[in-house]
Amino acid sequence: MPIPEPTSKFLHFSLVLVLLLTYRLSVNASTPNNEEPTNDEDDDLEVIDELIAVDEQEEQLQQQELGSSSSSSEEAKVLSKAQRIVPQLNNDNTMKILNENEFVLVLGYAPWCPRSAELMPQFAEAANILKDLGSHILMAKLDCERYPKMATSLEIKGYPTLLLFTNGSAQPYTGGFTAEDMVIWARKRTGGPVARLSSVTGAEEFVKRHNLFAVGLFEKFEGPEHQEFVKAALSDNETQFVETNSVEIAKLLFPDIKPTNLFLGLVKSEPERYTIFDGPFEMDKILQFLEYNKFPLINTLTELNSMKVYSSPFKLQVYVFADSGDFKNLVEPLLEIARKFKSKIMFLYVDIKDDNLAKPFLTMLGLEESEKTVVAAFDNKISTKYLLESEPTPSKIQEFCSGLLDGTVSPYFKSQPVPDNTDASIQVVVGENI
Repeated sequence: MPIPEPTSKFLHFSLVLVLLLTYRLSVNASTPNNEEPTNDEDDDLEVIDELIAVDEQEEQLQQQELGSSSSSSEEAKVLSKAQRIVPQLNNDNTMKILNENEFVLVLGYAPWCPRSAELMPQFAEAANILKDLGSHILMAKLDCERYPKMATSLEIKGYPTLLLFTNGSAQPYTGGFTAEDMVIWARKRTGGPVARLSSVTGAEEFVKRHNLFAVGLFEKFEGPEHQEFVKAALSDNETQFVETNSVEIAKLLFPDIKPTNLFLGLVKSEPERYTIFDGPFEMDKILQFLEYNKFPLINTLTELNSMKVYSSPFKLQVYVFADSGDFKNLVEPLLEIARKFKSKIMFLYVDIKDDNLAKPFLTMLGLEESEKTVVAAFDNKISTKYLLESEPTPSKIQEFCSGLLDGTVSPYFKSQPVPDNTDASIQVVVGENI
């Protein structure tokens, strides 16, 4: 592979670096040994640090463009665009940026942190979306390892940390961690909780931008039902709410809608795309409806969505640990099984080769070295685990799930073989017979 020629930015960086170092040497030569370095010298060093950071980012983008596939190239373009609209905070500019902008969403990260690395592309994509939407929210990032004093000043104690600053005052981020989650949360906190659509064109653009949303149809944007809808929108951190008083627009958003003056439905970008709300228009009922229906039929567990999964109202969860090839062969029948147990069991797929996500679960089952597909269940309400001990065929998985609901599946205990205590004066117990 040919070595890429130096970029103009690299040449500019090299020239500035030489000039700064030359200047610094001349200053040192004229400074007595017992004097402290001046503030100008510290500023020079900080400028060099900033230039090095910019050059490192430029080099990373070059490597991505040279050695990646077309999809990776697209990600590099997103990151490149985000670099232009996401300022890098430092000791000098942070307070100025926070005080001069009404809304600033800050990402505190560390370069060595895997979750920071996973979140950064989503943060960049969210910045691009907000920019395209004409939002006044500024998104900025702070390398907490390079600027620890500023991280402490902003009370960033872990990585990654998201904080929304409104006129300089911080509030913690409580939304999800996809780009869409961040956009929805930020817009709800800095504007109205409900988007109102009044044109077909606006509705078409809305559908293109959102994968998950709750749509409400009202004759008038007033009254007790509408008030409960808005209260639910304020309480939910992850779902975009949209309203209209046009049946035509509502049908564009939710094709299965029935002619009515009052309607609420949930739209998702998956096979189970449309779900109709048939309960009373009360905030608690609306939120409960969203909690039980916003998850996909099968969730892929990741570092970013793990907290959302663990805190979900689904206390009975079935996990399929498999490599990507084996799961691909199982996914279609598993979708059918998930439909049958919708709103009763959450189904999750975990890559069995992912040590961070799969191994803790498999260790609890005594199967940490397993390379074959494992199907297990966890009832978080009573802290009990179950294991499908037969071949994980679709029929066996469905039978396993039915048994979980009717109580015919016995809890699984990581255990040594049960000893024979028939004539023993002291009974020996193990996990399975304790």
